[in-house]
Amino acid sequence: MVSWLKQLTTSEQVALLFVVLFGFLTLLTVGLFLNSLRERADEDARLASQLTWERVRRDLRAAWIGGCMFWVAWISGPLGATLLFALFSFLALREFITLMHTQRSDHRTLIVAFFVLLPVQYMICGTRFFDLFTVFLPVYGFLVLPIVSALADDPRNYLERNAKIQWGVMVCVYGLSHAPALLLLDFPGYTGRGAFLLFFLVMVVAASQIAQEIATRTLRRRPVARHISRSFSMRAWWIGTLTGSLAGLLLFWITPFKAGQALAMAFLTAAAAGFGGLVMKALKKDAGVLYWGNRSSITGAVGLLDRIAMLCFAAPVLFHSVRWYFQLPLGHR
Repeated sequence: MVSWLKQLTTSEQVALLFVVLFGFLTLLTVGLFLNSLRERADEDARLASQLTWERVRRDLRAAWIGGCMFWVAWISGPLGATLLFALFSFLALREFITLMHTQRSDHRTLIVAFFVLLPVQYMICGTRFFDLFTVFLPVYGFLVLPIVSALADDPRNYLERNAKIQWGVMVCVYGLSHAPALLLLDFPGYTGRGAFLLFFLVMVVAASQIAQEIATRTLRRRPVARHISRSFSMRAWWIGTLTGSLAGLLLFWITPFKAGQALAMAFLTAAAAGFGGLVMKALKKDAGVLYWGNRSSITGAVGLLDRIAMLCFAAPVLFHSVRWYFQLPLGHR
C-alpha cells in the first residue's frame, strides 16, 4: 500500500489527500446534520447537548475553512501561501495587540511591528534567505521595537509595554512564518512537494489538539498549573502528543522522512503544540479574556489566534528540527 502511494505522481498524491480530507469532512457534516434532526424531536436532549454540539460545529467549520485554505495555498504555490500566512499573521497580531491595552505612545512602535517587521519577515521567507529569516525578528526586531518606543518619550510601564508587543510579534509573526517556510525547504529529490510538509504539520497539530481535548473531558483531571488552566494535565498532554506522533507516522509516505524520522518529528511538533496551548492560556488569563476574539463563551465564537496559536509554537520546532537533522542549506540558492 505504501509503495503504491509513493509511486503516485505529486498531483495524484495531492488529489488523493484532498479526496480523503474533504470526504471525511463531508461525512462528519452529514452526520452532524442528521443528529441535529434527531434532537429536534427531543427537546430535553437538545438542550442538554446544545453547548457540546455547538463546539463540535464550530470545530467542524474551522476544519472546512482550514481545508479550503490549504487547497488555496497549494494551487497558489509558495508565493500565494506566503502571502496567505502573512495575512493570518497580521490578523492574529491585531487580535493579540487589541487585548493587550497599549497606550497612545505605542502607536509608532505598533506601526513598525505591523507595517515594517511583519512584511519584511515574510519577504525574507519568500525569497528563501533562511539565514536572515531565523534571526531577523529575534535579533533586529528585538532591538528596533524598544528603540522606537524609547523615542516616543514615555517611560510609564516601558518594559511591560514593549514586552507585550515583542511577545505578540514573536508568536504571531515569527512563529507562524515558519509554516510557509516549510514549503520552501530544499530536500534532495523532494522538489515541488513542500506543501506536503505543511499538511504534515497541520494534521499532526490537529490530531494532538483533538486527542488532548477528548482526554481532558473524559479522564480525571490533575492540573499541573491550576491557576492558569484547570483542564491542562500531563496525562492529557501525553495522550495528545502520542496521538499526534501516530498521525505523523501514518503520514510519513507524503514526506521526505522515513517512518522513524516522521515519528520523531511528529513527537517534537505535537509536544511543542501542547505546551504552546498552555502558554497561550496563561497569556489569556493575564489579559482577562476567554478567547482572543474577545467573544462570549455562550456563542462559541473564538478568534483566529485561538485557531492558529498551536501552529505558532509547533511550526518553528518542526522547521528547525528538520533543517538541523537533515543538514539542509540555510542560505539562499
